[in-house]
Amino acid sequence: MKRILIAIATASIAMTAVSAQAADLKKGQELLVKGNCAACHGEGMNKPVVAEYPKLAGQHADYLYYALKAYKVTNNPNIGRSNAIMAGQVAQFSDRDLKDMAAYIASLPGNLVVKK
Repeated sequence: MKRILIAIATASIAMTAVSAQAADLKKGQELLVKGNCAACHGEGMNKPVVAEYPKLAGQHADYLYYALKAYKVTNNPNIGRSNAIMAGQVAQFSDRDLKDMAAYIASLPGNLVVKK
């Protein structure tokens, strides 16, 4: 039981690591403008221009960061994400940039995630 509680606590800390480390929300917002993310994901990252594009606003920062980072992996289909447009978009950004972007997007009001 003690091991389970430690594992849960460790997972909880790991899940908040991206938002805690990527506190530069202003830079994240600037990077979204630079990348023209709203062109596909819509106003506030919550109104995609077509139904196939995801709503991003309010998603968990750690999920967003790892999803963005996965688009940079081109040589391993087991951990990368295959999308030519997104791969081209994220190539210009550093890991720190992706963390800032993820933190900013997570801070936006969205209707997909219920935060406690």
